[in-house]
Amino acid sequence: MDIQERERWGTRIGLILAAAGNAVGLGNFLRFPVQAAQNGGGAFMIPYFIAFLLLGIPLMWIEWTIGRHGGKYGHSSAPGMFQVLWGHPVAKYLGALGLFISLTVMMYYTYVESWTLAYSVFSALGYYFDISDFAGMRRFLESYQGLASEGHFQGIGTAYLFLLLTFSVNLYVLYRGISRGIEALAKIAMPMLFLFAIVLVVRVFTLGTPDPTQPEKSVWSGFAFLWNPDLSALSDAKVWLAAAGQIFFTLSVGMGTLHAYASYLRENDDIALSGLATATTNEFVEVILGASIAIPIAVAFFGVQETQEIAQGGAFNLGFVSMPIIFTKIPLGQLLGTLWFALLFFAGITSSVAMGQPVVAFLQDEFKLSRAQAVGLLGIFAFIGINCVVFFLGHGFLDELDFWAGTFGLAAFALIETILLCWVFGIDRAWEELNQGADIRIPAFFKFVMKYITPLYLIVIFTAWTIQDAIPTLGLEGVKPEDVPYRWGARLLMLFTFTAVAVMVALAWRRRRRNGLETFERR
Repeated sequence: MDIQERERWGTRIGLILAAAGNAVGLGNFLRFPVQAAQNGGGAFMIPYFIAFLLLGIPLMWIEWTIGRHGGKYGHSSAPGMFQVLWGHPVAKYLGALGLFISLTVMMYYTYVESWTLAYSVFSALGYYFDISDFAGMRRFLESYQGLASEGHFQGIGTAYLFLLLTFSVNLYVLYRGISRGIEALAKIAMPMLFLFAIVLVVRVFTLGTPDPTQPEKSVWSGFAFLWNPDLSALSDAKVWLAAAGQIFFTLSVGMGTLHAYASYLRENDDIALSGLATATTNEFVEVILGASIAIPIAVAFFGVQETQEIAQGGAFNLGFVSMPIIFTKIPLGQLLGTLWFALLFFAGITSSVAMGQPVVAFLQDEFKLSRAQAVGLLGIFAFIGINCVVFFLGHGFLDELDFWAGTFGLAAFALIETILLCWVFGIDRAWEELNQGADIRIPAFFKFVMKYITPLYLIVIFTAWTIQDAIPTLGLEGVKPEDVPYRWGARLLMLFTFTAVAVMVALAWRRRRRNGLETFERR
């Protein structure tokens, strides 16, 4: 078999930082504290850590195993990797789901990421520092997004400019390649992220009680709110589903990005310790750093009740409304605001470039396009979807993409890959592949978990969702009538995206047969 020389990671630390950067994203600092606050505070951490043990770590190893194994046969994306695991013609179309998910999530994630870059600049310039109330800061965000006619911005122009800049940086990093682009970015962005996060955490811990006349409003009350368990919440199935969903979101499993990164490893490069290091690095950032910033400082200024209301409003209210208000009230607020949003930008861009890599790799591997050509095609298609998100944001377009691709799709893809590796390919072969070149001895307990517990856990999640939420979600119950056409528009965009990906996969395999490569599909 003649496979051309593949790109490789320059250093192991670069690989781990890049993989951790893929996992560490906006969800660590925005979504996680909101999910914890909405689902019983400290009680949420019980199902969260159970899901991390039984879903997160096994899926991390499953994806690294599939990725390195597929890379041996010249595949850096899920369609080819799944075909290697299972010789059935349908396997490559199951893998196409991975390309669809990463591409779709990139469409809206990049736009939100651009907000963090904009707000970092706004903080440095003190642009929103004349606003002191929640309603005013919300209008500032909505006017920036083009959703409000009054405010600091006239139309969508400023937001669009920052989007173009952010999207261009993403494409440039992808164009530079694995070692000179993605790895080089990770070596800069991840240390800066840690540094900025530690500075902010130290500032939170030294904040104490901003208003001595209101002792109930303190950082320590914030930590108590976040960590004291409401054990009655454990009887609610939604808490367990939320915890599992957060694990998927935070580790970036189930979207084909880790497969692509692992495919650039050599046959005997360790994946056991590297996968574990990636998962634990992400958890440190999320549980230790992410949980120590937004919620505690919000409680110190707004109190527990108002912070709960903010959390119910979602991650955007927490990150882009309440945090800017706080920065206007504390010393060195412009500097700290700049660091906070720069931190979010670094977290975002290391994840978004990972989302683009599987598509670029697929075009390179299967159609022999140059990296510049592959990145250009990705840019054209993604930009079409991004514009839909930008101009239909106020009608729930982003929310629809996020649910079906960024939530439901992740769990579906994870279940598919788990069954393919552990049941079709075989758990014994999978275990041998995982441990080849390993720097640690993985407890045999995880062999049982990967084959039985992880897929069962995922099946239970789908069953519970079907019983509780399937009909209302499919029927768009609770959605404003004027937003329903846009929600269906989002669904049509996803259908078109998946169809386009599936057609590309079919053309790629027709090309393979024409070139006599079909005999190398499975080993």
